[in-house]
Amino acid sequence: MRTLAIGDIHSGLRGLEQLLNRAKVTKEDQLIFLGDYVDGWSTAVETVSFLIELKKTHNCIFIRGNHDVLAQDWLLYKKHNPIWLQHGGTATRASYDKADQKTIADHLQFYDSLRNYHLDTEGRLYLHAGFTNLKGIEFEYFEQTFYWDRTLWELACSLNPDLSPEDTRYPKRLSHYKEIFIGHTPITKTGIAEPKMAANVWNVDTGAAFKGPLSMLDVDTKEVWQSDPVEMLYPNEQGRN
Repeated sequence: MRTLAIGDIHSGLRGLEQLLNRAKVTKEDQLIFLGDYVDGWSTAVETVSFLIELKKTHNCIFIRGNHDVLAQDWLLYKKHNPIWLQHGGTATRASYDKADQKTIADHLQFYDSLRNYHLDTEGRLYLHAGFTNLKGIEFEYFEQTFYWDRTLWELACSLNPDLSPEDTRYPKRLSHYKEIFIGHTPITKTGIAEPKMAANVWNVDTGAAFKGPLSMLDVDTKEVWQSDPVEMLYPNEQGRN
């Protein structure tokens, strides 16, 4: 069994289908999706429906992303959110405008079932964005941090690579976990990039909402699979560019 971490999809179902095929994913694999299933390309409804069906046949863990919360809030309350619309929400709203009430109800159940994080038996942490409490995830004060924070990746990137985890100056929040896998902050928005490690944090968001590919990482071997740049799979669409 492989444990495979998948970066931010942003409604790019065509990229996800390509990725699952290229990695030859089977029912024996565990798939950990790092959040942001919607907001970007035109197939938001199709993407979430695909994931709901995939869960029925495959071992899937779905992490909550900030864009999933934004879409869920709109579906529940229909409150105008211009910032959400500017960052991929317009395509998601248009997609849901064509959906029936049964589909919307199923999707709301999916959004509600998302996890803020997953900690496996090897001490590896999976979450969308980050956390700030020095004692670790169990002590985080605000749930929103798990899917909005950017300081974890910023910290990892700025850390002296020669600093040992045993050093008293090593960041305490990184010391609790063998490895941490996140999305949320694209490594690039303009070209091809592979998942990147800084300190013990792996960023798997390779900009599928923009001009990059969707990426999958085998957390044990660190083998990477990628789709084509997702913008090529949605010609004549803007995405979040």
